[in-house]
Amino acid sequence: MQIKLKKFAYLQIFLYLCTRKMEKFISKIWQSPSVRNVGKLLSANVLAQVIGFIIYPILTRLYSPEDFGLLNLFCSIGGALILLATLEWYNAIVLPAREPEARAVVHLSLIATFALTILLALSIPFAKPIAGLFNSPQLASYYWLMPLYVLLMALWNILNYWYIRHKEYGRISGYQISQSTLSAAFKTSFAWLPFSGGLMYAAILSPLCSLMLSIKLAGSKLLKPLLSVDKEECRQAAVKYANFPKYSTPRTLINYIVGQLPVFILTPLFGTRLVGFWGMALMLAFVPMSTISRALYQVFYQKTTEWVNTGMSIRLFYRKFSLYTVAVVIPFFILLGIFLPQITAWLLGAEWRTVGEYIRWMLPWLTFNILGSSISYLPDLFFKQKIGLLFEILLAVSRIIGVGIGIAMNSFEIAIAGYAIGSAIVNCIQYLWFLSLVRKYEMTLQESR
Repeated sequence: MQIKLKKFAYLQIFLYLCTRKMEKFISKIWQSPSVRNVGKLLSANVLAQVIGFIIYPILTRLYSPEDFGLLNLFCSIGGALILLATLEWYNAIVLPAREPEARAVVHLSLIATFALTILLALSIPFAKPIAGLFNSPQLASYYWLMPLYVLLMALWNILNYWYIRHKEYGRISGYQISQSTLSAAFKTSFAWLPFSGGLMYAAILSPLCSLMLSIKLAGSKLLKPLLSVDKEECRQAAVKYANFPKYSTPRTLINYIVGQLPVFILTPLFGTRLVGFWGMALMLAFVPMSTISRALYQVFYQKTTEWVNTGMSIRLFYRKFSLYTVAVVIPFFILLGIFLPQITAWLLGAEWRTVGEYIRWMLPWLTFNILGSSISYLPDLFFKQKIGLLFEILLAVSRIIGVGIGIAMNSFEIAIAGYAIGSAIVNCIQYLWFLSLVRKYEMTLQESR
């Protein structure tokens, strides 16, 4: 009996020491500005996503499936055009050590955006033939909104990275929350108006109002310096950051288009029902993951750039990030994988059990996606966009092969599994390449000392 009491006392002491150590560890972590900034962005992203999810059961009763389909087509086309709008120069806004050079990159992004907006405006008279390419005559009625949509979203991308450069994470959070709230309000209220297209108009007005509000609150101190344009600085910046339009733009376009591959190829072959399950699986799996990785990306990008510009070591930071992420994600995903079909059946209904089975195939891909997406700025930081483009091509080939195997075997499940497995393999190799970039930087840093 005494031995058991002693063991129990030792266990209590051990648990107490572990608890105290964990409290100190959490307190130490939270004192880090980077962690607080991630928390600020993450909480805003989560709140914005929650608002969007809550409103959808209402919207599906106010709008028809055709309305949502038209909105998805409009935003999908716009998404590709937004990637072209700034020629990826906005990603370089964080990089310059000098403020005049950063302003020049902003001006380059704006010039490219306005140029594409003008071209889109000139294409409005051809709205019907363009809509015919997508077999959607209804698109012609709203195509005139496309230039405005692309302009607004591209301007936010530029302003977003200007905020990141100046550590204005609260402004980014404010935009995300206001945009999500206004979108929900506009979509709901426009459904009662005596004209159609409420979802389309809400897609324009919500970012417009949020962008104007953000500019108003930012004030002259943060934005007034952007009014001064130095042509020579712009010319030099265009040469220095030429890799962004040359390699980053094709890379992001390939990534975007290949990301839509199952929808484009498998719908005609297997029907909309199975593709609907796949779309739901993507939404349930990637919306939470992308929310986390986007917050980490924005904070890590600014912080790493600051360290590199001042010649500081970054190896320990990435080692800790990798270890902590793996330690949290892998056990969680293993546990989640066991119960996924039951969870989706309970959450969505019995017929949606297939969604959980699809997500199971995606878990390895999700793991490397979380690790890689959070630090995918490293090729931009070290001017390795050309190799980054090669990885996107490799990812596209692996996905096409995976989907092709499923088509050859006349199996939607094998096509999806091949797509996910191919993505996981390439993302794993790409992540190892990211870490090699860190090692090479450290070696260069040691040699310079």
